[in-house]
Amino acid sequence: MAALPAPHHLFQGLRRAAISAPLLSRRGILATALALPAAADLIPSARAAGAGLPARDEFAVGDLHHLDAGTMHPMSKGAKAAIGRYLDSRSLDGTNPYDRKLDEDVQALFARLINADPAEVAYVQSTTTGENLVVQALDLANRKGRIVVDTLHFFGSFYLYQELARKGLDIVWLKDRDGRIPLSDYKAAITPGTLFVAVSSTSTINGYQADLKRICEMAHAVGAYVYADIIHSAGCTPFDVKASGVDFAATASYKWLMGDFGLGFLYVAKDVQPKLTRSVFGYYQLDQFQTHLYPFDPPGESIADYAPSDDAGGLFAIGTHAHTVGAQLKHSLQYLLDLGIDRIEAARQPLIEKLKGELPKRGYQMLTPPDSTSPLVACAYQDARALSDRLAARKVKISLSRNRFRLSVAAYNSMDDIDAFLDALG
Repeated sequence: MAALPAPHHLFQGLRRAAISAPLLSRRGILATALALPAAADLIPSARAAGAGLPARDEFAVGDLHHLDAGTMHPMSKGAKAAIGRYLDSRSLDGTNPYDRKLDEDVQALFARLINADPAEVAYVQSTTTGENLVVQALDLANRKGRIVVDTLHFFGSFYLYQELARKGLDIVWLKDRDGRIPLSDYKAAITPGTLFVAVSSTSTINGYQADLKRICEMAHAVGAYVYADIIHSAGCTPFDVKASGVDFAATASYKWLMGDFGLGFLYVAKDVQPKLTRSVFGYYQLDQFQTHLYPFDPPGESIADYAPSDDAGGLFAIGTHAHTVGAQLKHSLQYLLDLGIDRIEAARQPLIEKLKGELPKRGYQMLTPPDSTSPLVACAYQDARALSDRLAARKVKISLSRNRFRLSVAAYNSMDDIDAFLDALG
């Protein structure tokens, strides 16, 4: 089919359509004029803020000992200002100041963070949305074969794989031993006929870090694909999708990407994309679109001619996504890149090591493996929510589950936060 010009009303969604200046309407010109400031204006000195990690001044946590970024990361002052500028423009006359370039910039920043090509990244609502889209695109519900999942994967996905088991797939659950999944268990489970392996690069349960490279090598040897939940890796631990070998990866932005709810990213390796079945259809997938029924339209045999873009967005983009969060991420992703994920990881290690040393001495059962460098430290503790009053009295915020508590050490944390937590425990 011959290339067709994309209509202006799809300007925000069409990812790579060439729209010449004369075709811009008054509304389009106004949207461009109201676009957010350039990157240099959006980002105050991120390097200066992170020069003496931890970078507490960039966050308004005050005297709160906030050790819960792995549940929801505090919004930085720079990100809040970026949202304010977006809302100021949005309030003028209802025109959306979030232009296509800003959309592409945010996508490119995330791609750079995980060493992907922007064409391998699509916007999704959440990590769970990304995982479900991958399962649909591989048509797993209608196939026969094996899926390997471990019990340190995100527990919210257990429902998905139990439902696939009901449809007849052979779901193999690998159970942790001493807070980790041995590679020998993966080797035994990933047999010929395995279709798919789902794993969390860093477990939300205890911070265990999977050896994705070895898992991918085993899976690819039998023709299986690997999906990784990277919500506790991207933004807090150096992570490279190419080095890992994963076929798919998804994350939301409200944790370590310092964004908010409602916007995340799905990575799809370029060599895998042609092998997928498009399972959702939305106009944000389209690169070219031309109707044949409205006044002054060119004649055509169909109602409309179209062509989806040849990238991850062309497979998985459906409709609009959260522009307010996008404006926030424009700041936050650049801030993380400027600060340096390796520096963030290095700065938190003394804090992590103190927790790993002190908690067992006080009789707490560690769930986190000793060699983990992730930001998560977890302990088994019956009725952990009973600790809430004691922690609140010392202005300490951690994650309390029914029988587990978890600390998340972020760039803004210091040893004072660790000491306050330990003092609160008594």
